[in-house]
Amino acid sequence: MSSRHALHLLTGPTAVGKTEWALRWAERQAAEIVSCDSLLFYRGMDIGTAKPTAAERARVPHHLIDICTPAELMDVAHYVAQAREVVAGIVARGRAVLVTGGSGFYLKAFLAPVTDDVEVTENIRAEVALLSPPAALARLRALNPAGLGSLDAANPRRVARALERCLASGSTLQELGESFRRQPSPFAEYRVELTRLEREPGELAGRIERRVAGMLRAGLVEEVRRLRAEGFERNPSAARAIGYREVLAMLDGALPERELAAAIAANTRSLVKKQRTWFRTQLPEHRVLRADRIGSADELFGG
Repeated sequence: MSSRHALHLLTGPTAVGKTEWALRWAERQAAEIVSCDSLLFYRGMDIGTAKPTAAERARVPHHLIDICTPAELMDVAHYVAQAREVVAGIVARGRAVLVTGGSGFYLKAFLAPVTDDVEVTENIRAEVALLSPPAALARLRALNPAGLGSLDAANPRRVARALERCLASGSTLQELGESFRRQPSPFAEYRVELTRLEREPGELAGRIERRVAGMLRAGLVEEVRRLRAEGFERNPSAARAIGYREVLAMLDGALPERELAAAIAANTRSLVKKQRTWFRTQLPEHRVLRADRIGSADELFGG
């Protein structure tokens, strides 16, 4: 077996039971938990994210939870920098590392490069922002005579981001892509053990409905009212999250209150479908376990 320190990754769709199995394994293995859930970063977004409770976090040390306000933007580059520091600290303490969450892009940071070192200045962003979408696309094409590859040229936001990166780097999209593919993973010095939890669709749908009902009883609507007053709608990633966007629609009169629970559950089921597709197409070979058939937490990583 490799002498490299192991990163244990536990993932799976929303409501599959990751939190409890992560806690059990971490307690048995003297591990600390690193979140890779893109919504647990935000302080005050507790009920709608099914954030581990204070009691659960008292059982095992947790990291990268409640690290910014909902009005702040979080991106994968900042996440990787913080995660590397956290993981190094856990290893230095002689403890095991358990990364858990269902946010694919953040999970992928432990498996492959997800960002590069191209720095886009505020001047370049401002320059690109002044261009109309057709003008931005025309300029991007001029900088890339060999073509735009797989870039969605009909998406103005992606065109703008691509133009910014070409201007900042002085490289074409093809050159940027080749450079990116040569990069090592941010966690290349660690050995990754990856396990995905699953449940039967009907069972998972029932768990989603019970979770939604529990969130509403716990005060999700009141949580969203407070977050709205604090300005969390300035962050689309937070305000458009499932559970929060439906409550906002209800508060704005666009969704009847009697339909709120059903809307959240339906959108959560749609998310689960997308998650499963992502897991199937984006993850390397990994262990898959039925969450309802695990006898002991030791089984999670083949122990």
